[in-house]
Amino acid sequence: MSPRLLVAGIGNIFLGDDAFGVEVLRRLSGRPLPDGVVVRDFGIRGLDLTYALLDGWDGVILVDALPRGEPPGTLFVIEPEISAPPLDPQGQAQTMTLQPHQLDPARVLEMVRAMGGQLGWLRLVGCEPTPLDAYDILAGLSPPVAAALDPAVQLVESLVEQFAADNEIIFTQIV
Repeated sequence: MSPRLLVAGIGNIFLGDDAFGVEVLRRLSGRPLPDGVVVRDFGIRGLDLTYALLDGWDGVILVDALPRGEPPGTLFVIEPEISAPPLDPQGQAQTMTLQPHQLDPARVLEMVRAMGGQLGWLRLVGCEPTPLDAYDILAGLSPPVAAALDPAVQLVESLVEQFAADNEIIFTQIV
């Protein structure tokens, strides 16, 4: 059985650059990938992603727009660590909650850990969004983030190749 890799797109298509992860996944969906690689758009469904991550994946690539203070359109790869749940004043683990229609990757990863999930190979492909007013509802990506889509697809494909090489997966060519 070949190792399984989940490539998960995250984002809200109604909030401008927040749709970055969804758009990258749309472009990836028709491309050849090794056996065992699943490309899935989670949109803003944090609970769905949490439960999917509990399904025994050997590797996960999350794709999302994440503000880090860089120029809009800047791409980056993070190897997130799943932290221990925060503690309350009595030293007990705080109850983790997710909003059904919001997706915060850090919160999802904390919830997976709190539920006993094990994630091995984990990468986050992020793109710096153009800042929005909290009340902006925009369809479509800003020009700098739209220009980052093809490089982001190539970046995700290179991470898939890295995962495949690390796990000795043989690519099958789709013709």
